[in-house]
Amino acid sequence: MMSGRVASCWILVAMVVVLSTASAGGDTAEKGVTYDGRSLIIDGQRKLLFSGSIHYPRSTPEMWPSLIKKTKEGGIDVIQTYVFWNLHEPKLGQYDFSGRNDLVKFIKEIRSQGLYVCLRIGPFVEAEWNYGGLPFWLRDVPGMVYRTDNEPFKFHMQRFTSKIVNLMKSEGLYASQGGPIILSQIENEYGSVEAGFHEKGASYVKWAAQMAVGLQTGVPWIMCKQPDAPDPVINTCNGMRCGETFPGPNSPNKPKMWTEDWTSLTSSSYFITGYYDQAPLDEYGLLRQPKYGHLKELHAAIKSSANPLLHGKQTVLSLGPMQQAYVFEDENSGCVAFLVNNDARKAIQMQFRNNAYSLLPKSIGILQDCKTLIHETAKVNVAKNMRVTTPVQVFNVPDKWEVFRESIPTFSDTPLKTNALLEHTNLTKDRTDYLWYTLRFESSSPCANPSLYIESLGHVVHVFVNNALAGSGHGSRNITVVKLQVPVSLINGQNNISILSGMVGLPDSGAYMERKSYGLTKAQISCGETNAIDLSGSQWGHLVGLLGDKVRLHQWANLKSVKRSTNDAGLIKNCPLAWYKTMFDEPNGDGPVGLNMGSMGKGEVWVNGQSIGRYWVSFLTPSGHPSQSIYHIPRAFLKPSGNLLVVFEEEGGDPLGISLNTISVIGSNQAQSQLS
Repeated sequence: MMSGRVASCWILVAMVVVLSTASAGGDTAEKGVTYDGRSLIIDGQRKLLFSGSIHYPRSTPEMWPSLIKKTKEGGIDVIQTYVFWNLHEPKLGQYDFSGRNDLVKFIKEIRSQGLYVCLRIGPFVEAEWNYGGLPFWLRDVPGMVYRTDNEPFKFHMQRFTSKIVNLMKSEGLYASQGGPIILSQIENEYGSVEAGFHEKGASYVKWAAQMAVGLQTGVPWIMCKQPDAPDPVINTCNGMRCGETFPGPNSPNKPKMWTEDWTSLTSSSYFITGYYDQAPLDEYGLLRQPKYGHLKELHAAIKSSANPLLHGKQTVLSLGPMQQAYVFEDENSGCVAFLVNNDARKAIQMQFRNNAYSLLPKSIGILQDCKTLIHETAKVNVAKNMRVTTPVQVFNVPDKWEVFRESIPTFSDTPLKTNALLEHTNLTKDRTDYLWYTLRFESSSPCANPSLYIESLGHVVHVFVNNALAGSGHGSRNITVVKLQVPVSLINGQNNISILSGMVGLPDSGAYMERKSYGLTKAQISCGETNAIDLSGSQWGHLVGLLGDKVRLHQWANLKSVKRSTNDAGLIKNCPLAWYKTMFDEPNGDGPVGLNMGSMGKGEVWVNGQSIGRYWVSFLTPSGHPSQSIYHIPRAFLKPSGNLLVVFEEEGGDPLGISLNTISVIGSNQAQSQLS
């Protein structure tokens, strides 16, 4: 989905253990947030904290209280979120902090529930988000090079970062003001691309750190996955195995911090809306068990020994070739031990302080008071649940649908004509996914078995010859050049060739993103196997977007602006480039609602003018199934009756198979009994 169209919720419970192996040291009486080599120190008290991510625009304000409450009940102390620049400044100098973009309201809700905030400003955030959160207008600034020691980029990055910091200050939201924000982040995972910018990468890191610290938030700044984070910015780990892979802070005066602990593997290119659906809280805000409950138990077990972890002296003991004990102990704070079995194949019996403990493969046992086993990470005590979708309405009555078909533009319909194939995003500015390339081809001699060959850097192409769909093709995250050869039917005389180039979001990472180009790059007509006519340098017409885009057909007030086609049952199916409209009532209850698009191909869906995302159910995984077929409709988008459903279908699907579903969870035993 493109930024600004995100309607699903993404919650990743990510563990941040603010803890170090440095010597204990004393607490400070200073108010606000400081740190040393041991931990964060908040209002003079050392803190051991677990955090979870909730990205405010990936859900609705109506969902925020429940999501935050469930996160807190899972043992989370800190909610972390990115700040999405392209949502808040869609046009230069024009800001939006309303609705799902109301960052202040989100943070105040977190505060009201007694949790802290880690504000990951970026303002490049990656986040599986369109363009990594960078607004597209930034690319058109003269001399622009993203995320390096480049004056235009630094100017706008500092301007927006200052905007967010000043907004937080004006609302009194930093911990130094008595608010909940205890950490801020600048940049994100820059260490992955820094080498690509050579010496300007290192100087950019220093500048970014100095710029952020100079904003005087009164709380520490972090850089995620940035080994060379300059003092006093804290470098943090990102990964599933930071306990094994993270070499630690780049200074003994910084605590160990873990900003992302992926609990499984939205909008950026080729990402589905529910891409992190295995998180402990899923995109509907439902608990995913046993993950949620198991993590809750783990959080509680570790917190029960917070004193020795934060104040005790650490020692490491070998208990076998692949077994260790990590012990934190002193006479004032008590003792806790972590027994580790790194053997991935078998359980191991370990001796520790005259007691025997058996640990499962790849497991850690937590010993309270260095004696009582209170938690074993590989032993799951929480029952599994299953998510259930229950159809409540199938849209299978043709008379209930209205169909609006896009006309296929010809060369004469396109306002911009050049003797070259123009780059896709230079024309669309990411305001639409679509760009038409049109051509007049004069066929004056017989052509045996004609075919059209094209290459495109866009994500998908649809080829029309004389208004008839000749073929479609697409790339993937691993295949960046779409190559398509399709047989075509040519007539003697003038033929109209119209090619629709489509994007599925812009990339979310990588160096020199501003240099990447998209769209049609090559076209040729072949007669038989030898005679090929290169069309790439011919005169091409270009047309940005679709008619339905331009008249905003997904909104109620604009439905009468185009002519309705027939909705006969035999003609409603398999229509490429068709807009479908119908009405429905809200399902009973207050549980989550989803739309099953499994009968369709590729397109986008709106409910009451709100996008619930792009769908692409015809793009199958290696197992032969769509990555996603059910799309979340937040209850906040619905009214009791008369809800407008608009579907734009690119390829040609069957809207009569779309269904409205309620979403719930049941226990595994209950699910088994239903199956039997």
